[in-house]
Amino acid sequence: MQARMPNPAVVLPEAMKALWALKTATEDRGVPARTIHLVELRASQLNGCSVCVDMHWREARKAGETDERLFAVAAWREAPWFDDAERAALALTEALTRLSDRPEAVTDAMWEEAARHYDEQALSALLLAIANINVWNRLNAATRQVAGAWKG
Repeated sequence: MQARMPNPAVVLPEAMKALWALKTATEDRGVPARTIHLVELRASQLNGCSVCVDMHWREARKAGETDERLFAVAAWREAPWFDDAERAALALTEALTRLSDRPEAVTDAMWEEAARHYDEQALSALLLAIANINVWNRLNAATRQVAGAWKG
């Protein structure tokens, strides 16, 4: 496999800085890093971004995530290893990653459940983290970045 071109954020260093700044802005804002790892992995699975799936399971494991949870994140609704706050974050991730799957991308019930677990600052961080991983997924998919190449 070969990429079509380098990731656009590599080609345009100011874009890379902006994407990393966005990621940094979402850290320590009330959403546990463990949850962010799950969100990044789940969005990447949905988008079929092999680079990000590979990267985010590794980062999550390095941060102490368990194999059971990593293996089950694609089936989080049926798996017992996720708490209610994580489930709310994963539901929001799926809704925002697959906007056109339903008439109302984020239902009031889904929003209220997320808001029950996260205050406005944390919810803002969660929404921006979801948006950011979706940007990375789309850039990698468009340019056919190769999983594992990032470890170089």
